[in-house]
Amino acid sequence: MEQSATRAAVILPWERPDRQDEVRAAEARLEEAVGLAASIGLVIVRKAILLLRARRPATLLGSGQVDSLRAAVQEDRVAVVIIDSRLTPVQQRNLERALGCKVIDRTALILDIFGERAATKEGTLQVELAHLEYQRSRLVRTWTHLERQRGGFGFLGGPGETQIEADRRMIGDRIVRLKRELEQVRRTRGLHRAARRRVPFPVVALVGYTNAGKSTLFNALTGAAVFAQDQLFATLDPTMRGIRLPSGRRIILSDTVGFISDLPTELVAAFRATLEEVAEADIILHVRDISHPDSTAQRTDVEDVLEGMARSGTLEEDWRSRVIEVQNKADLIGGREAVHARKGSVVISAITGEGLPELLSAIDARLTEAMETVHYTLPVGEGALLAWLYAHGEITERRDGETEIEVTARLLPADRARFDLQTAERGR
Repeated sequence: MEQSATRAAVILPWERPDRQDEVRAAEARLEEAVGLAASIGLVIVRKAILLLRARRPATLLGSGQVDSLRAAVQEDRVAVVIIDSRLTPVQQRNLERALGCKVIDRTALILDIFGERAATKEGTLQVELAHLEYQRSRLVRTWTHLERQRGGFGFLGGPGETQIEADRRMIGDRIVRLKRELEQVRRTRGLHRAARRRVPFPVVALVGYTNAGKSTLFNALTGAAVFAQDQLFATLDPTMRGIRLPSGRRIILSDTVGFISDLPTELVAAFRATLEEVAEADIILHVRDISHPDSTAQRTDVEDVLEGMARSGTLEEDWRSRVIEVQNKADLIGGREAVHARKGSVVISAITGEGLPELLSAIDARLTEAMETVHYTLPVGEGALLAWLYAHGEITERRDGETEIEVTARLLPADRARFDLQTAERGR
């Protein structure tokens, strides 16, 4: 059976109070899980929210719920049941026996999606490491990451796969090798970032909930052809392009992986290097899908991840001062005029281009706000340094002498550091 024809059921166990706002939250969470499953070609034939009085150690669900679900699985000819929660190995095994079909949890589903989407060497290594960390926490099962003929990691099964019986020692050895390779990749990325500090362009990073329209916006601003589609986790690898702002200032725009609620802890750790691009950014564009019914909760999820990075020291504590909120998909709710913009935010439609000039101007203005006033005395013969200041800063005063030129300029902190580095190297 082709994976695209695999019939699936999506079940959300829900423990929260039965208030109206919680009902809406549960419905939004269920639709997100359905979107995740559909994004890898599963055919969703049943979806349901099951209220839990208590989490059963053996099956998570109550016995009556398991019986009802078994009947539904048989009636709808379901091949895989997705439980939108974290299952223990025992719960997963018992549910598979009770339901008579494959059962995977939210973590396995997201890992399978990431396995299909990752394109670069770094992304592939990160996802494989996350997958193995997850598998190591399970009872040892069959896994297909070493010899697979399709994307993903075989949680869902499928044709053309070679099943490999793995033991814990093999998984552990592979994890050690992967971490070593990833550390090398991170060192390489660090060198690239150090090289970019010598190139005097501010970095602007796109962040946001998955499917908020980051890649569409990236393409609209840069004219690039980054994969952009109305599906969850369409982008898993950071992409960077240079663009010019209305002031003439050049910046580097970085597209990153989307965030999601309850992101598996294995993936949070594995994607540390990807998130480091955000930490290095001069400006963070938080792209939101304001047409989504759960947009406010999605904003909170993204901000929680960024705040966690700040607590761990990965991101500077003043990261909020570098954020511009981009309220995207205004075309789906009546256009920019119909949106009440939050203070400091910009309303756009990346798909139609509406509001993009205002966004570029906002980036320009934010960079200007961050500029520092500095004074330099340069030898007359250092025309290259003077040209650099004109190209990447604002010259507010200049006095030409016979042997020296006194310059007052406004520079971004990062640009000031770059310029100081150049002058120090020339002085050696």
